Parts: sequence; C-alpha cells; structure tokens
Amino acid sequence: MGVKQAIQSLDAFPRAEEHLLLKTQSGAFVSVIGLVIMATLFYHELAYYLTTYTVHQMSVDLKRGEILPIHVNITFPSLPCDVVSVDAIDMSGKHEVDLDTNIWKLRLNSQGHITGTEYLSDLVEKEHDAHNHDHDKDHKDSHEEQHAHGFDDAAETMIKKVKQALANGEGCRVYGVLDVQRVAGNFHISVHGLNIFVAQMIFDGAKHVNVSHIIHDLSFGPKYPGIHNPLDGTARILHETSGTFKYYIKIVPTEYSYISKEVLPTNQFSVTEYFSPMTDFVRTWPAVYFLYDLSPITVAIKEERRSFIHFITRLCAILGGTFALTGMLDRWMYRLLEALTKPNPRSGLL
Repeated sequence: MGVKQAIQSLDAFPRAEEHLLLKTQSGAFVSVIGLVIMATLFYHELAYYLTTYTVHQMSVDLKRGEILPIHVNITFPSLPCDVVSVDAIDMSGKHEVDLDTNIWKLRLNSQGHITGTEYLSDLVEKEHDAHNHDHDKDHKDSHEEQHAHGFDDAAETMIKKVKQALANGEGCRVYGVLDVQRVAGNFHISVHGLNIFVAQMIFDGAKHVNVSHIIHDLSFGPKYPGIHNPLDGTARILHETSGTFKYYIKIVPTEYSYISKEVLPTNQFSVTEYFSPMTDFVRTWPAVYFLYDLSPITVAIKEERRSFIHFITRLCAILGGTFALTGMLDRWMYRLLEALTKPNPRSGLL
C-alpha cells in the first residue's frame, strides 16, 4: 500500500457516491430543524461572547483630601422655595463660605409644573457644634430683639408672599451638585434659614411645616453600568403631621474600569431611614437630614471579556452536539417510517 492509500485510510469522513445516497422528506425536515437550531445557538453564543462581565475586588481606601460630589434632585411639594434652605455640615470642624456649588431651586405650582428658578450661590458649610449650639443661641437673642421692635417691611412682605404661596399649593424642587470635603458629615434641607419668629408667623408652629419630599436622584458621583442608588424614586408624603426625616448613608468608594481601560472614580452607598414625628415637647423645626460616612474599603469593578479560545470551544461543542443529535434523529425517523410503510409478509399469504 502506497503513501497516498495510507493517508486516505485515515479519512474519518468517507464519501459515498452520489447515486448511492438516498434523500428523503423526513431527512430534509430534520436538516431544516437542525440548521435553525444551530443558527439560533450560534447567535446566542456570539452575543454571550461579545458581552462583558464584571469582576469585583476590594482594597483599603487610600484616597485623601479629595472633594466628594453630592448630586441631589429632590422635590418638596408642600414647601415654597422662599422658605427652603440647604445647609452642609463638615464634621472636620471647617467653616467655609461660598462653596463651589451648583444648586438650583425650582418653583412648582400645585400641578408640579415649573414656574421659576433661583440659583443658590451662597451655600454655607458650618461647623457642627456651632450650628447646633452657638448659632441658635446668638440668633435667638437677635430674634427676640427684632420681635420686640416689630418686623420690617421686607419681613412683612415675605410673610404675605409665602402665605399666598402656601395657599396656592406651591412646592419646590432642589437640584444640582454639592461639593463637600471627603469626610463624614451631613447636609439637610429645611426652613432653618428663616428668622424663627418669621417662621412662626408663616406656619403657626413647627407642627404645620410639611417636609413631604420625593427623591428623584441622590448619588455621590457619576453613574456606571449596573449601579443602584437605593434612594432614587423614594417618596415620603405626610398627611396632617410633621417631623424630621434622617437618612443614614454609608458611602463605599468605587472605581469602575471599562473594557477600554477607562477608569471612572465614583461612589455607591447603602442607607437606613429614621423618622421622628413632631410632639409638643420637641423644640426643633422639621427637616430632612442626610447623614453620610465613608467606608474605609474601596471596591474596584473591572469589565472583562471572555477569551476567544473559550468562545471557539463552546461553539464547537454546541454545533457538533446539535449536528450529531439531528443525525441520530434522522436515522430514527427513517427506520420508523420504513417500518410503518413496509408491507406485512403475512398479509400476502392470506
């Protein structure tokens, strides 16, 4: 036997001559079904290969001295913009004025449509202890002195304006970006910016300050694929009551690496909620607090793509298995049809 014949003897796919092949309708039906199945599986396998998956890793956060951006978009349907104030408190004790912020207040009518805009360029970050003790004490004395002499024209005009806005059902939407130091702290939205006696004249007591709110968006950095901010879409509506909402937020520093090697620094967070209703013994005014703290652990999320060798291996297994299965099905159907159509020898003897 020559070399050519020896090589031909290794052929695992021998070919029969054309006139020896028998084509049937059942074979054509099984072939079409097999082609459809293989094309469908090939499409899904290709889509699976082209999609990326993420790998999560954790490490100690070594960042220091950076700015933490807070994206807010919150609607207060029962508070006019003239009485809404935003305060940010840094637990490091720093007292900074005119922070680099971009915060807007949008006036809303009773149907929730925007009727005006106010830009807040003088948002102040106050030291925590001074805010809760010295700030209230100093202003109490000045407020009592002002009350003794009566309100000026500006205060009277504001009181009438706000009362009219409350009667018309006006609300306010606060949105923008608040830049704070990368340390624990809080920011809150309330009526604390008002003179206490002016607030008393407007609302006739703290129990009538309705801090119902809808959180459209609250995040601590840009969004990445798959992120879930737990407070987005949160609605807290009060009826015939009032109180203080507190959201305790744990921020987790995060770095998202795209398949293109671009790295996106951001943050994700978890939150717990607490509501304190107003009582006759509570001397504070209602507010919505967001108290945040940073985790010492950072999460690195990296997009990766499956290897091409893995794709080829799975593709061969799927297509080869489908081809073998359709071949077996074709043989079974041919033998079944042959058995059903073959004449019975006993019937010819009768």
